[in-house]
Amino acid sequence: MGILQELLKDIPVPKMAKVKVKFDDTQIDDLEQALMKELQQESIEKLIQPGMEIAIAVGSRGLDRLVETTATTVKFLKDLGAKPFIVPSMGSHGGATAEGQRAVLEHLGVTEESAGCEIRSTMEVVKLDELPNGLPVYIDKFASQADGIVVINRVKPHTAFRGPVESGIMKMLSIGLGKQKGAEACHQMGFKYMAENVPAMAKVIMEKTPVLFGVATVENAFDRVAVIEVHTPEEIIEKEPALQKKAKELLPKLFFEQLEVLVIDEIGKNISGDGMDPNITGRYPTPYASGGPEVNKMVVLDVTPQSEGNANGVGTADFTTQRLVDKMDKEGTYANGLTSTVVSPTKIATTLPNDRETIQAAVKTSNVLDFTTVKMVRIKNTLKLSEIEVSESLLEYIAQHPNMEQISDLYELGFDEKGNLF
Repeated sequence: MGILQELLKDIPVPKMAKVKVKFDDTQIDDLEQALMKELQQESIEKLIQPGMEIAIAVGSRGLDRLVETTATTVKFLKDLGAKPFIVPSMGSHGGATAEGQRAVLEHLGVTEESAGCEIRSTMEVVKLDELPNGLPVYIDKFASQADGIVVINRVKPHTAFRGPVESGIMKMLSIGLGKQKGAEACHQMGFKYMAENVPAMAKVIMEKTPVLFGVATVENAFDRVAVIEVHTPEEIIEKEPALQKKAKELLPKLFFEQLEVLVIDEIGKNISGDGMDPNITGRYPTPYASGGPEVNKMVVLDVTPQSEGNANGVGTADFTTQRLVDKMDKEGTYANGLTSTVVSPTKIATTLPNDRETIQAAVKTSNVLDFTTVKMVRIKNTLKLSEIEVSESLLEYIAQHPNMEQISDLYELGFDEKGNLF
């Protein structure tokens, strides 16, 4: 028996119970009708002239109903005689290549066939101006040549900074449309100044290019579109902060102020840009964002197949498994840190041979006197929070909480002969 196994052999893994968590599930059922109603406002329709070539910025995030939202926007523009085309707007994603970014859109279901228009993908950018602080402002070359620009994006809280505007239309303008060079420029001064630089760069782009409108969605706790609005440039500046506030209200959460151990079965880029959403875990990659539970020790057990080895976020945890590390594409993971300038999430957490020892390590270091009373929560990932597992010491709290309900008796977690959960 090795020294680690000797240290962990008597550490108990607590019994767990299943808990159902309730969130607001309001959503838009007929998205095409809701979006068309927004698009057919007189203030929007009058912006479109027949024959206009209009670039539609579509990003790399897995927005709910993205294919439908894009196709409906294309149809609206075509019906008014415009010639829309799509430009991938995702900073440095897709390996920072034109082909890679087109492939990312295809992976999300956005193709020339599904959208009903051409996709023009390039990493070439045009420098529009500089901010007073010296930061350059870039825009996609094809978008710069268009007669009009339309932006589609979801509004949601960012994972590394706080401000009236975080992730949304303005971030899509400043970072998404700026491609790799724009993303690099906006991140150059770090997240400390992101709340100032994102809207400042977006305003320059809206002043110097023909941005027509933005299609903004807000999703509920189950990642379904709950709100969809269409805003002119003036309205984007005025109304995006209110959408940001709404997005924070609808965000799913762990209804705990303090946890001794949080176990997360999987992380991945398909779950969050940070592998796991810090707004859920309370563990942020920078000191410029806050919120969520205070977690003493955090465990991540695996990386999703869809993440293709990008384990960005593993460094935010305290413990991980050898299984995750073996699957890790270090080059792809480290590229995230080099672009964002935030490198702590790309470090490799303390690594144990299997799930059991990884969880035991977290319990052992959780600073409780009696390990059998550890307050532990286990989740599949930060997108799936409507059913979680909690340890025995949390059941009294669960019984009194209006959003949570115990739905099983206590049971032992099952491990196979290799010590991994089944």
